[in-house]
Amino acid sequence: MLQRKTSLLFFAAVSLAIGLHPPVLSGQVPAQPADSPELSRQVTELKALVEKLQARVADLENRVGPAPPVNAAAARPAEAIPAVTAPAPPTPEPHSGSDLLHGATFNLLLDGYYGYNFNAPIGRANLLRAYDVTSNGFSLNQAAVVTESAPDTGNGKRWGVRLDLQFGQATETLQGNPANEPRPDIYRNIFQAYGTYVVPVGNGITVDFGKWASSIGLEGNYTKDQINYSRSFWFTFLPFYHMGVRANAKVNDWLSVNYWVTNGTNQTEPFNGFKDELWGVVLQPRKTIDWTINYYMGQEHPDSMYYPNGAPAGLGNLPAQQGVPFAPIPNPPTGHLNIIDTYLTWQVSPSFQMAFEGDDEIERLYRTSPPSHTIGGAVYARYQVAPKLAFGVRSEYLSDRGGLFSGVTQALKENTVTLEYKLVDNFVARLEWRRDASNQPYFLTTTLGILKKEQNTATVGLVWWFGSKQGIW
Repeated sequence: MLQRKTSLLFFAAVSLAIGLHPPVLSGQVPAQPADSPELSRQVTELKALVEKLQARVADLENRVGPAPPVNAAAARPAEAIPAVTAPAPPTPEPHSGSDLLHGATFNLLLDGYYGYNFNAPIGRANLLRAYDVTSNGFSLNQAAVVTESAPDTGNGKRWGVRLDLQFGQATETLQGNPANEPRPDIYRNIFQAYGTYVVPVGNGITVDFGKWASSIGLEGNYTKDQINYSRSFWFTFLPFYHMGVRANAKVNDWLSVNYWVTNGTNQTEPFNGFKDELWGVVLQPRKTIDWTINYYMGQEHPDSMYYPNGAPAGLGNLPAQQGVPFAPIPNPPTGHLNIIDTYLTWQVSPSFQMAFEGDDEIERLYRTSPPSHTIGGAVYARYQVAPKLAFGVRSEYLSDRGGLFSGVTQALKENTVTLEYKLVDNFVARLEWRRDASNQPYFLTTTLGILKKEQNTATVGLVWWFGSKQGIW
């Protein structure tokens, strides 16, 4: 501090001296001779000023004390001292949907198609289809909104939540069937709504509570994630969704186990007091192979009858649930449903994928009733011809003994060929040819009462989606 003050005083003296006697530049003539009285006066004043400054410095030294030793590093030439600079702030990344929602994703999907049935069926109805249910018309298959905040245990977040809202023809097929739902309209557009918590036990046990899409069967709800545009018989037949509690525990890198307790198959609200259960394992013997095995046991017969349009005359004053009257069913059926479901996906190469599915379902009306038995499976293949072009096929068989699926005892076969072209990212077009066949006259024709053993359809499907959720929805 003293050195700094001394330097300032010296600088002031020099500046004053320069002001009193400016330097003579080369080629200039001095303004006054060397023995000028004026020059002598200025030199005398400068001496007096320097003496005053020296006295002031001595006084300051006496007050402050001796100067501290000079730091060796400070004595080094300036260029030898490495410069220490604050780290530059990170360049902000472009905002994405997940950034704006603090890790959550907001996603939209639109799925539409034009299909033609060569049987020209009355009512333009494609039988045994889950989604592409109409022909010779432009159709809105599905409009969906998906929001999710998934758990992230690596960053200490053990909870999550997901909500899928769905509208269109697929909603009517999947959601709110009065044969399953006592009050279907309440939940019709809520396809999934569940919360998640990862219990810190072992490698983590993921527990979900709410309504979720069934993982019985290979195919799923969103067309963008499927090999074909249309859905298989097995997707149409097996459960679409469940309401309850499920848990998944990852035992090690190649084994996970699942357990569910649900209200039933395709039931947000239960129509009986029985709780269905699922036990399942997921095996990954190699990184390219995933194998799922499920066993599901339930009771799919109601013990009460709801009357959304009002109770019929003669039943008396019935109790009501939120305004909907209902009555108990005398001696309700208590027969069980048993499903054995397995499917395997194999990424043969980066451009070639195969998948296999097998299912066996048995259901009884009463526990002593003869069973209805449906059994069969499907084979899939997909080949990525080019970055924007892919080719997919599916072949399946379903033996419907007792008419559990179709209402008629018959053997059903289906073959589908799908060509996919990616127009831009998140927008694909699919051109599909499909042939459904039976060993019984079953499929509609242009004439009422005249049935055929087959129906052939050609479909163009367009699927758009937007959002920051990655992978399979």
